Amino acid sequence: MTNISFTDYLKREAYSKTTIKSYDDTKSKFITWCEKKDYHPESIDYKKCLEYVKKLQEVRKGKRVSQSTVKHKVGALKIYFNYLVDQELRFDNPIENVNIRGVKRTLNHNLLEFAELEDLYYSYPTHNIEFPSSPSVAIRNKVITGFIVYQGMNATALKSLKVDHIHVEKGVVYIPGTRKTNGRTLELKSWQILPLVQYLEKHREITQEEIENYSQALFPLNSDRFDIITTHIYKRLKRINHKVVSPKQIRASVITYWLSQYNIREVQYMAGHRYISSTERYVQDDLENLQEVIESLHPIN
Repeated sequence: MTNISFTDYLKREAYSKTTIKSYDDTKSKFITWCEKKDYHPESIDYKKCLEYVKKLQEVRKGKRVSQSTVKHKVGALKIYFNYLVDQELRFDNPIENVNIRGVKRTLNHNLLEFAELEDLYYSYPTHNIEFPSSPSVAIRNKVITGFIVYQGMNATALKSLKVDHIHVEKGVVYIPGTRKTNGRTLELKSWQILPLVQYLEKHREITQEEIENYSQALFPLNSDRFDIITTHIYKRLKRINHKVVSPKQIRASVITYWLSQYNIREVQYMAGHRYISSTERYVQDDLENLQEVIESLHPIN
């Protein structure tokens, strides 16, 4: 295998120019620190990496570095170690499970029960669609709703799908990786198949002709903004269940449900999370949500 540079690796993984510059700068500072300590990135262990994390947290010019800044730099180093693993320069990522505490997060509120998620799919209307609405668009949106509810896809994942990512005969869909997520192959539910086949055999072509877009995208667009589609879908979903707030809320609900059915490593794969800490956050949030409910019922004056 021919080794590539860290910046070329980041380009291959589709990171933006500003992110590449930031991550490369963080990597360079880490290497400089390693050289002073006579450590080597290819062999440094977890304990020695924590020395560097503590250094990042040191007070500078009388001010403490924010935890979010430290989290960002540690995240960049995680990517750097992933690069070393990818290039077979080491066999593990020593800080894969390092999670910086104290960073303010947005909690997952008002999660939907699985029965409520399923109802969004079953109740999405595809019959008796009257002009100016399009029956083909309704079928397309039903398919998208299924991917959101059963495969936990967000707009980025949906936009990345191509026709050849669907394997109806095997009953699976392949979701390509992005600069933030890993690729994964997920099972389709049996009741997703019929609308999906109808869409592929008839309705996709109709929507293509309407917008004059004949690309291989599973869901052709007449712009680069997939939220043009999802915004309309979520307005419809909110009519079905007024508790629907946002795409993030539904994805969080799906992942939280998965965690009640599968082990955390399986859920990490299903969600496309690059780091187990991303999946663990949903477990923690679930406990925090429970605590908030308790406090709202039994407030301390």
